[in-house]
Amino acid sequence: MLTLASKLKRDDGLKGSQTAATASIPTWRVSVREKLLVTEVAELEANSPCTCKVHFSDPNKLHCFQLIGGNFQFETEVPNAYNMVPSKVKCLTKIWHPNITKTGEICLRMVFGDKSL
Repeated sequence: MLTLASKLKRDDGLKGSQTAATASIPTWRVSVREKLLVTEVAELEANSPCTCKVHFSDPNKLHCFQLIGGNFQFETEVPNAYNMVPSKVKCLTKIWHPNITKTGEICLRMVFGDKSL
């Protein structure tokens, strides 16, 4: 499982191999998005059925991952302003569904109270 701690250790190892002059300059900062993603992806993995898997194509990018469940694959990209801006989810499997376009974009009608957006 990919965790923020493992990512930070890996980044720390890279930073330790730099020269002493550049090593004193902080090269990374943990974003709120990454902190939220670590807990939410862990919760997703814990609460998903055994047939569902979370796959990171690039372990250095916590904000881009795929959810694979049975015959269906979904790609998720989390924006920098996450928690204020929704994630972009795309269905990679060709299926017919009233809320999934031909190109895989998911379009859900948002309902807040008695108002529809």
